[in-house]
Amino acid sequence: MDKYDIVIVGGGLVGASLAACLQHLPLKIAIIEAKPQAVPAENDNRIIALNYVSRRIFEGMGIWQHIEPHAEPIKHIHVSNRGHFGIARLPHQLLNLPALGYVVRAKHIGQGLHPFLSSTDFIAPAEVTQITPQDDTVRITFQQGSQTRTVSTQLLIAADGANSSICQQLDIPIQVQHYEQTAIITNITLEQSHQNIAYERFTDTGPIALLPIADKQYSLVWTVKHEDVDAMLVLDDSGFLDKIQQQFGWRAGRFIATEKRFAFPLSLSYAAHLTTQRTVIMGNAAHTVHPVAGQGFNLGLRDVASLAEAMDTAWEHGQKDVGSDGILQTYVSYQADDQKAVTWLTDGLVKLFSNNLIPLAAVRNIGLLTLDAFPPAKKYLMQQMTGLNSYPSGLARGRGIK
Repeated sequence: MDKYDIVIVGGGLVGASLAACLQHLPLKIAIIEAKPQAVPAENDNRIIALNYVSRRIFEGMGIWQHIEPHAEPIKHIHVSNRGHFGIARLPHQLLNLPALGYVVRAKHIGQGLHPFLSSTDFIAPAEVTQITPQDDTVRITFQQGSQTRTVSTQLLIAADGANSSICQQLDIPIQVQHYEQTAIITNITLEQSHQNIAYERFTDTGPIALLPIADKQYSLVWTVKHEDVDAMLVLDDSGFLDKIQQQFGWRAGRFIATEKRFAFPLSLSYAAHLTTQRTVIMGNAAHTVHPVAGQGFNLGLRDVASLAEAMDTAWEHGQKDVGSDGILQTYVSYQADDQKAVTWLTDGLVKLFSNNLIPLAAVRNIGLLTLDAFPPAKKYLMQQMTGLNSYPSGLARGRGIK
């Protein structure tokens, strides 16, 4: 039976980032992935919004230099509420940052991670069928083709995304709240340059987010009610552009072209525990939030940075058992508040701005106007959105891994 120090179930961006973070330690690491290829593939064109602290984390890992040429900066965020007068403008200068965030394709993050994963064992495609926690190890049985294999590890990482099979097998309760909304995702082309402005526009069905990805191109995330999804998907391109222009308005200019549309039902979910015996749950396995404010992957990357810091600190003090209770408790102390804050922020925004009650409409308008006119409140919100209010791990401050 093969023995590992760490086994990561889930080879997506979060799992691969953790493995890359830990390459400096003399650890034997494996990634078990259900898909044929772990780590984002060359054709993975998903749009990822990185906030400023995520940039710092990738800088500390030494891979930002590979991502930056493909990243489009977000220098300003414009927040508005359709049909009402409240507007908030969030400029990067208020935080003295070069940008509030960046928009990049998943494949380019994957390309940056690949060189740091040469010593990681990839087991894919494979399906975990049994997990057996023991005092000093966790035994993991998985099916790989026609072969059944078992490995042991000091620490198991559940990074297998929403509806985590690892959480199910370990009987970790997952709280789920369905928003009765679906995100329609596509890319749209403008008549004019986007000028590095991102937009968050709240409508009576949910938020519309526009993220700049090229000189005259945006990634669109449009939240609609479930019952309206089919009608939006069957529209021809012209009809769809007319509909989104009507909902969004003209502040970004005319929308002139669109690409294939995808639809994803939206929900909030979070694990009752961030850790259990020799196991850490992270990324979407631990928390799936509404895409409003683009917080999902950024929070997962901070999970990675905080666990790496807990391990580094323990290693410096002679603790070589990476699955020890001390390391797991330290990780929880770093990340629990951050996860709660992001959950509260995204859930609160959706509920406040997707409600048509007249008193709440007044609160929204007053809130946006106050936010725009009161720099301290604006600065706090921007710090939360950029990750600057999170636990200040070394990676989150852009420091290299020891």
